[in-house]
Amino acid sequence: MDTTDKHNDRIAKMTFASVYPMYLAKVEKKGRTKEELHQVIQWLTGFDNSKLNELIEKKVTFETFFQTALLNPNASLITGMICGYRIEEIENALTQQVRYLDKLVDELAKGRKMDKILR
Repeated sequence: MDTTDKHNDRIAKMTFASVYPMYLAKVEKKGRTKEELHQVIQWLTGFDNSKLNELIEKKVTFETFFQTALLNPNASLITGMICGYRIEEIENALTQQVRYLDKLVDELAKGRKMDKILR
């Protein structure tokens, strides 16, 4: 699926720190924990708690966030719909990576088992 340049640019410039509290609220509202959220983020990006907190404090953009990430080789196994887009059809690499993270957070919030989330 082709997203517009404007859409891709907006995602690239969005800060991870602005979205992280929403991720946390979403999973905690459904009975999951901050530790589980961090486990999912670490699986996708390779960031430990210390690095994750540093990136939040620095208010890095999603572009910087994913440039410094070591993306899990199994990330391409994350498929399905998120925000009206089929993840595997998104052509812009950064937008696809952000949607990978969105999908993992959704799966965590929906109560999916961790071994299924962490493909």
